[in-house]
Amino acid sequence: MLPVSSMILHNTAHISLAEETLRVLSDADCEKITALLLKSRTGEFDLESILFLKLRGLGIHDLGCIGECISLERLDLSGNNITNLTPLASLRLLAVLNLSANRISNLEPLCSCESLQHLNVAGNIISSVESLHCLVSLRKLENIRLKDNTYNYTNPVCRNTSYRTVVLEMFPSIKVLDGERVVGRGSDLYQLCKDIDDTIKAGSYKNGQLIEHPDCKPWVEDSYWDIKRSNNAIIEEAYKQFNDVLHECRLLNNRATHVISQTERSMSLKKQPKQYAI
Repeated sequence: MLPVSSMILHNTAHISLAEETLRVLSDADCEKITALLLKSRTGEFDLESILFLKLRGLGIHDLGCIGECISLERLDLSGNNITNLTPLASLRLLAVLNLSANRISNLEPLCSCESLQHLNVAGNIISSVESLHCLVSLRKLENIRLKDNTYNYTNPVCRNTSYRTVVLEMFPSIKVLDGERVVGRGSDLYQLCKDIDDTIKAGSYKNGQLIEHPDCKPWVEDSYWDIKRSNNAIIEEAYKQFNDVLHECRLLNNRATHVISQTERSMSLKKQPKQYAI
């Protein structure tokens, strides 16, 4: 009989091996979603208890048993090789779904996801507006993304010159299309910001000279905007999504700055007087 210390080491080795197996299964490229994969990624032993699930960039092409996660509210399957969405039809509580950067052409199974509010299918092979008709019955759907300029994701349907107009007519209750608000608060954000910016600039100059305001102080303390972290899973997920949005904003800002710089440089070259050799 083995000593107690040897038995403990032996069992510990088995536990470590099991944990390593789960880690490999969850991190390595996997073609099919299995119960073992879902449990290793979430820590849940009951698939029906999973509320949030992120399976981004794992090489998945078969959704397997994902349909058993009937309590799912948020699902990220971006950056995989998915073509068939049939297993998602049973996810009646799903509110947020990210399917960007896959190989999807048929959205029909999503017509059963009656709670769906946010859908991202940018970077797929959806070819026509008719392919979106199946989503019209989703009364809660308010945010659709078919293209994402930040990551250069699009769909063949977006090349149609009337694409935006037709989609907005098809979904009259939609609030956000391709990341841009079309109704409600925020739809005029660009013009509002421009007007505010122009007003500030106008008040900062007098007789062509910049007016300095040495006594100006920030409206709030430096720590006012710091996000307070929480152990709550829902708040943590919202924090991650907020960080993703901030990252996209920074990428867009850098890209816009680069384009503006190139345009200004091009215009300055055109304005230079031509010199002729005598």
